[in-house]
Amino acid sequence: MAMTDSTGSTWRYRWAHRQNERRQRAFRAADEAWRRRDDELRRLRTLAVSFHGSVRAGVGLPMELAPGEVVFWTLPAAQLVEVRHTAVLPAPELTVDPDPPALRPRRPEGVRVVDAGLAVLTNRRLVLLGGRGRRDWVYGRMTGLSHDPAAPVTLIQVLDRRRTSGLLLPTGAAADFRFTLTLAFADAIEQRAAVVAELDELLDEHAESRPQRPAVLTPGQARPSALVPGGRRTVAVGAALALAVPAMLVESNPPTRAGSERAAAATPAATGTPAPPVVAPAVQVRPSTDPEPRRTPPASPRDAVPQPATERRCGAPVNPFGYDFCGGDRIRRPAAGVCDWFECVPGFWSGRGWLVQCRDGTISRTGGQRDACANHRGPRRPLFS
Repeated sequence: MAMTDSTGSTWRYRWAHRQNERRQRAFRAADEAWRRRDDELRRLRTLAVSFHGSVRAGVGLPMELAPGEVVFWTLPAAQLVEVRHTAVLPAPELTVDPDPPALRPRRPEGVRVVDAGLAVLTNRRLVLLGGRGRRDWVYGRMTGLSHDPAAPVTLIQVLDRRRTSGLLLPTGAAADFRFTLTLAFADAIEQRAAVVAELDELLDEHAESRPQRPAVLTPGQARPSALVPGGRRTVAVGAALALAVPAMLVESNPPTRAGSERAAAATPAATGTPAPPVVAPAVQVRPSTDPEPRRTPPASPRDAVPQPATERRCGAPVNPFGYDFCGGDRIRRPAAGVCDWFECVPGFWSGRGWLVQCRDGTISRTGGQRDACANHRGPRRPLFS
C-alpha cells in the first residue's frame, strides 16, 4: 500500500525518495574522489620522508656513481629531446602537484627527438644513457626547469649548455618522474623538509574539504514546484514570461489620443448623399462657473516613494546563501547544501579551487585550476558571495 500524506497524495514521498537517492549518489562519488586524493597525498608524504635512494640500484648501470651518490629512479624508455628555439625557463621550484593533469602522448611543437635510452635519477644529477652517448643535467648547475602541462615532456636548462634539452617519457611514468625529480633536487639543495611541509599543508587543506554526508529530506520539505517538469527553473521561466508578454503587448499598441473615440462615434455613417458641413460658432462662450485649471507642481525627488530594489543575481538561481554571478568575493568554501540549489558536476567536493560555472551550466569547484571544467566545455564565469 502506497504511503500518502494528509491530502491523500504520494508525490511528496516519491520526491523525497528521488532527492535522497540523488544526494547520496553525489556524496558517494565525492567521497570516493576525496579518499583517492587523500591516499595519494599520504603516499607522496611517506616517500618524501622515508625514501632516500639506493646504492644497489646503481649496480649494473653503464655509468659510475660518485662517492655518496645514490640512485632514486630509473626508466629504460626515455627519449632525449631538444628545443629548436631556446627560451628562458622558470627557475626550479620545490612544488608538488598531487593532481597531475591528463597528459597526451605527443611531442610539443618545436621539440625534436634526438636520442633514446635509459634515464637515471640520482641525488646529484639526471642522466640519459642513450645510443649516441650520455647526457647529464647536474642539479647544482640547473638554471631552468619546466614540465609541460599537456605532454609528458620535461625541459631543463643548465649553465654549461646553450641549447635547452630534456626528456620525453611514457605518459604513465611522467607523474612519478616529476615528483622524484623534485625530491632529488630538494636533496641536492638540502631542502627536503620544505617538500614535506608543503605536503603537510596540502593534507590539512584536503582534510577541511572532506564532503559531509547530506541530511535526509522528508516528504514535508517538498515544494509544489516539484510537480512541474523542470521544477523551480520552469516556474521561474513561466513567471518571467508572464511578466514580459503583457509588457510587450502594451509597447506594441500605438497610443490613442484623447477624444478620438468620441469623434469616431459622432461621425455619421457613409451614405450616398454627403452630410451638410457643421458650422462652428464664431465665438465660444465659457461658462463663468467653470473653475480655471490649476497647474500641479512637479513632485520633488524627496517626495518620491522609493521603489523596492530587486534581488541581484545576474542569472544565478534563487538560493539562501546569496550566491550570484554579479561580483564580490570568490567562494572557496561553499555551503554544504549548495548542490541543492545549483546543478553541481560529478565529484564536486573533490575540487580545490573556487566555485565556477562551466559552459554547460553546471557548477564546479575547480576555479583557478588548469583543468577547470575539463569535462564540461571549460569555465564560463565565477560564482560570488
